[in-house]
Amino acid sequence: MPKPKEKLIVSALALSGWLTIFTTVGILFILIFESSQFFREVGIWEFLTGTQWTPLFSKKEYGILPLLTATLLTSVIALLVALPIGLSIAIYLNEYANRKFRRAIKPMLEVLASVPTVVYGFFALTIITPFLQSFIPGLSGFNSISPGIVMGIMIIPMISSLSEDALFAVPKSLRDASYGMGATRFQTVFRVLIPSASSGIIVSVILAISRAIGETMIVAIAAGQQPRFTLNPMVPVETITTYIVQVSLGDVPRDSMEYRSIFAAGIVLFIITFVMNNVSLWLKRRYHRQYE
Repeated sequence: MPKPKEKLIVSALALSGWLTIFTTVGILFILIFESSQFFREVGIWEFLTGTQWTPLFSKKEYGILPLLTATLLTSVIALLVALPIGLSIAIYLNEYANRKFRRAIKPMLEVLASVPTVVYGFFALTIITPFLQSFIPGLSGFNSISPGIVMGIMIIPMISSLSEDALFAVPKSLRDASYGMGATRFQTVFRVLIPSASSGIIVSVILAISRAIGETMIVAIAAGQQPRFTLNPMVPVETITTYIVQVSLGDVPRDSMEYRSIFAAGIVLFIITFVMNNVSLWLKRRYHRQYE
């Protein structure tokens, strides 16, 4: 029979789990309820395929593509920065660094994840953008490159830490077999370890992209607030999260179409991150089953 203290602990843990579920369901309910009222006046097809997003203008257009392309553009730039650096760090820590150095440097890398995103945003605006303007002619003061680079720096710890854990979990027998056949350490890393840990590495990448897509303050400060349907990273753009912040400042009356548009944008963001997180969860389970 479990002791009363154990029952209390189990009940507290169960309550915590149910609270997260209820919170998620509550968020989803609000998004669906508010966005359903929005879609009574705006067609879903028009919303998903329109290339003009001007809810706050006199001529109102509700095409989400400008916000969606800006969100994906900054996230792709972030991934191009974070993936090679994060994966290189993971490989070095797992295969080349000694244990003492690994134990010291890994917590230092994870400090990057605790830096407030407002600080990252001003770093992008005041340091990265002027630096890029010094050798990229025509680069606007607000653009996609600077916030993308800084978001990449922000998600490096996520990719490096999770990828290193995936590499560390590869059975030692695979390493020994590779070395026994005469492979070098470099060949072992890229022909044995990375393919074997590919599921875990992909999970880290997907989670990092989800983090970048949901980022708010960096893009709100450094990307601008001009919704453009463009893939040009040198001009000001507006992401989904930036628009939500802009409307949420309080200048837009509640229960208006402009106010409800943030819930329509929010449910698009929710669906994207929900799908990506579930894909990463599926890959993680498949990864663990592979080595059980």
